[in-house]
Amino acid sequence: MKKAIFLDLATIGPNELSLAPLDDLPLTWEYHEYTSPVELKDRIKDAEIIVTNKCRLNSESLSYASQLKYICAAATGFNHIDIVAADMKGIPVSNVRNYATPSVVQHVYALILALSTKLMNYSSAVQNGDWQHSKNFCLLDYPIEEIDGKTLGIIGYGTLGSAVAKVAPALGMDVLICQHLHGEPEPGRLELDELLSSADIISLHLPLNKSTTNLIGKREISLMKNNALLINTGRGGLVNESALADALRQNQIAGAGFDVLTIEPPAEGNPLLEKDVPNLILTPHTAWASRQSRQRLVDQIADNIRSFLNAEVVNRVGRF
Repeated sequence: MKKAIFLDLATIGPNELSLAPLDDLPLTWEYHEYTSPVELKDRIKDAEIIVTNKCRLNSESLSYASQLKYICAAATGFNHIDIVAADMKGIPVSNVRNYATPSVVQHVYALILALSTKLMNYSSAVQNGDWQHSKNFCLLDYPIEEIDGKTLGIIGYGTLGSAVAKVAPALGMDVLICQHLHGEPEPGRLELDELLSSADIISLHLPLNKSTTNLIGKREISLMKNNALLINTGRGGLVNESALADALRQNQIAGAGFDVLTIEPPAEGNPLLEKDVPNLILTPHTAWASRQSRQRLVDQIADNIRSFLNAEVVNRVGRF
């Protein structure tokens, strides 16, 4: 049977999941929690199928895999794989798609609601004993805002952005959609600057590339309302982190909820990790990571590989 290897299984939290969809394939599997660059050469030298979430496969490493026939990215993003080098070797690459939409939508609204209700502040107040020592039956130390009647601005109206927008009317919000950053404008959408100045809550759902890196910086934040919230479950690097930290300290905007940072895990010195940055909720890149989402990920990896074994490449990425 063909040999298949999963280079970084631990990145999908396998203990809660069923790997039966993979194990049921007519393959001999080799699972590794992580694979370091030093270990990579030996591990892939006779693999015919490779699955990788974040383990990098560049041109040099692909030259070691003399038996390789197929690569599956265990994610939607595939910038850790040298697609051009794979294509030149005739090795198709697939990714997985739309598996995490319900989880991401849930997380976006968890951030919006937590910031609007000052959930973290009030939870800390109870832990610190403030409620217990209050003369009133409730604490009113942190002003709570309703999202009913607010306007949600979506930047990046693909599968995730449109799914987030679909929920907004049920919570009483209007929706504004940003024009494509490149290409032909579409009716009913706003240019970026107009959306930034009009929306009460802005949610980012863009890939990270040359045109979107630091898309939201000091100038763009200055256009936002001072009661606005900025939500980023897209990619670290879409927002200039130093500019955001300064804006929050200066109360230029009301708050931010981020699930992604430029470097992950975050490096010491990241401006958003400073303890004096107020009204910020950071989560450790978990918007995608519901148990159901991760199981769909495994299921779709198995579907991709099954199709390849049946001489059909689905969800293919790259030049082809």
